[in-house]
Amino acid sequence: MTEPVMSVLGHGQARKLDSRLECPVHYQWRLGAANIDLNPWVGSTLHLRFTGNIFCIHCGKLTAKSFNQGYCYRCFQTLAQCDTCVMSPELCHHAAGTCREPVWGDHFCMQDHIVYFANSSGLKVGITRASQVPARWIDQGATQALAVLRVRSRQAAGFAEALFRQHVTDRTNWRHMLRGEQQVLDLCAERDHLLHECARELDDLRQRFGVHAFSVINGVDPVDIHYPVTRYPTTPTALDFDKTPDISGVLHGIKGQYLILDQGVLNIRKYTGYELELRGA
Repeated sequence: MTEPVMSVLGHGQARKLDSRLECPVHYQWRLGAANIDLNPWVGSTLHLRFTGNIFCIHCGKLTAKSFNQGYCYRCFQTLAQCDTCVMSPELCHHAAGTCREPVWGDHFCMQDHIVYFANSSGLKVGITRASQVPARWIDQGATQALAVLRVRSRQAAGFAEALFRQHVTDRTNWRHMLRGEQQVLDLCAERDHLLHECARELDDLRQRFGVHAFSVINGVDPVDIHYPVTRYPTTPTALDFDKTPDISGVLHGIKGQYLILDQGVLNIRKYTGYELELRGA
């Protein structure tokens, strides 16, 4: 039997998967100059090859190693977008005048953020810029999500998240998330319970940041999210381009930022900036 002919679908510097909320979620992957619709390839064989080249997603320079999902070491050390406060928003120091890139901080931090509850590997709390709803929920592989608070700045949203974090995790267990659809939760009931539990602390934050800095979002229903997956792995195994530059397998589906192959799962966001070639048959 002859091997199937594999067509080149894209070649170049990888970016994270782009998504659109449909049923199921519609995925595109920008790979070099190509924008590849991935949903039609579910059930087909894909071959991915890492050329060995990694380029910084900010300055474009060739780098021996990727830091913080796509940056060279110099950019990782100097850019505000790689600062600790991006991952821990309550540590934001923009208001203190010490942001390394205040213009970037104005755009990224000083805008409305959403505090939300989601069901990814179970109930979790998170924050995201209002402009990133629902893309952030999809990136995390959430099957349900509910916007809870609209907050005036990233730092204030970080403090609100820290309050809820005393009662619920802010992490997603990727292995659990990739084992299948999660048990349905009553997110509205969880919201009401946690708002009650944190009422006093939220009032304290309003005193600090202003009475209008935190607005409870009423009258919205949870968003249900379904993914283009035909088969979930029982024991997800992570594939790694740094160890295996050639990866092939039948695409069983896409969830979050993961390609689910019959040989294992591949976190595309982890390899942002890697030069890859994608072929399909």
